[in-house]
Amino acid sequence: MTAAHTPSLTLFISAAILLNLTPGPDMLYVATRSASQGLKAGILSAFGIFSGTLVHISFAVFGLSVILQRSAIAFRILKYAGAVYLVYLGIQALIKKDHGGLEKASIKKERYRKLYVQSILTNVLNPKVALFFLAFLPQFIDPAQGLVTMRILGLGLYFDVQGTLILMGLAFGISRLGQRFLQKSRALPRSRRLTGGILIALGIRLALLDKK
Repeated sequence: MTAAHTPSLTLFISAAILLNLTPGPDMLYVATRSASQGLKAGILSAFGIFSGTLVHISFAVFGLSVILQRSAIAFRILKYAGAVYLVYLGIQALIKKDHGGLEKASIKKERYRKLYVQSILTNVLNPKVALFFLAFLPQFIDPAQGLVTMRILGLGLYFDVQGTLILMGLAFGISRLGQRFLQKSRALPRSRRLTGGILIALGIRLALLDKK
């Protein structure tokens, strides 16, 4: 595989923005904490999720580096498997039924220290986050360019920082709206369907791009 067959950094940035804007468990957690306890709680939750994501990035860097060192073929297989997984996530988002959205989320107030720890655990203990990084990051790595470990780390950190900034913006906005936001979550099913379509298209594009 040559460098020309690797998806561009522009595509990575675009995909990262869309995926970080997708309503999901992390966004739900920050939204409910911001609405129930204010801006500081939302910001702490965002930083907790940032910290938890660093754990997943570390495992991805180590795991993918080992795979590459052992077998370039295995790395290529992982890329195809990752593209399939992205399509699977997209299909799941399209068919998933909405069961109440944010208004049914837990909004019990917690101490700030406990809240930060909870947000870390919420992210670290979610196996879907680990699978996502293993599926997403390899699509934008070309072993022929070298520095694979640093490239994976760089892309992972960019994704994490970008997502944290988005969550902080969400916390700021929702802390102003408070409980009113929890009662107006009708847009979430539409956002989920849009994201599902994007994930499917991204997975297919990445799989086809790798074949050229």
